[in-house]
Amino acid sequence: MSLKRSIRMLIVEDHAGLAANLLEYFDDSQYILDFASDGLTAIHLIATNEYDVIILDVMLPGVSGFEVCRRIRSDMHCSTPIIMMTAKDQMQDKEQGFSVGADDYLVKPFNLRELQLRVDALYRRKAGFSKTPEIGIPGIHFNPGSFAVRMDNGEQIELSGTAARIFEELIKAYPDFISYAELQDRVWGEREVDMNTLRTHVYSLRKLLHETFHYPMIKTLHGRGYRLVAPGKES
Repeated sequence: MSLKRSIRMLIVEDHAGLAANLLEYFDDSQYILDFASDGLTAIHLIATNEYDVIILDVMLPGVSGFEVCRRIRSDMHCSTPIIMMTAKDQMQDKEQGFSVGADDYLVKPFNLRELQLRVDALYRRKAGFSKTPEIGIPGIHFNPGSFAVRMDNGEQIELSGTAARIFEELIKAYPDFISYAELQDRVWGEREVDMNTLRTHVYSLRKLLHETFHYPMIKTLHGRGYRLVAPGKES
């Protein structure tokens, strides 16, 4: 494994058997683990500690994983990568997970090695952002270290992990478009991701940007891909 330092990880899971399996599997020097069996404990730990990756179950007592994820992104403005675990495999549940800020989605039962590969991949992508300088186009600036999108008028928003990766690829491609295949490859790498997942992520990002900056920043080129639109330019 080429990772240079230990990955600090929070596991949020109320099923005692699965929690024990996860803690045992990741119990080596490569990982530093914290554990929570409910959503409120998880929120407290995230508020008082810094993690590299969060593994978050959906079905939790009290506060659901969806609500925990929403609070992490919207209330705490935390951009730590989140992998959601659930027994639900319906598309609407995945859409809900992505819409509240999840970076990845793993349906139970799953192979622990697959989870490890996804954890390591998210960590590498997160670590890579901090080394990238600010990217700018007319009217828009993006900081890959803080995930912040800033306009010339001072308005700004901080994106979460997958949304930030998608936005980075869009702003790098400007004024050209980026194809569906290129976006899938650059954001998810060798992982196979279907078009519904890609569209859901882009839809959520487009909606968030429009609500913040009040103009349609992402244009869909049907059958081709997506293009970033600078403020004041024709869409």
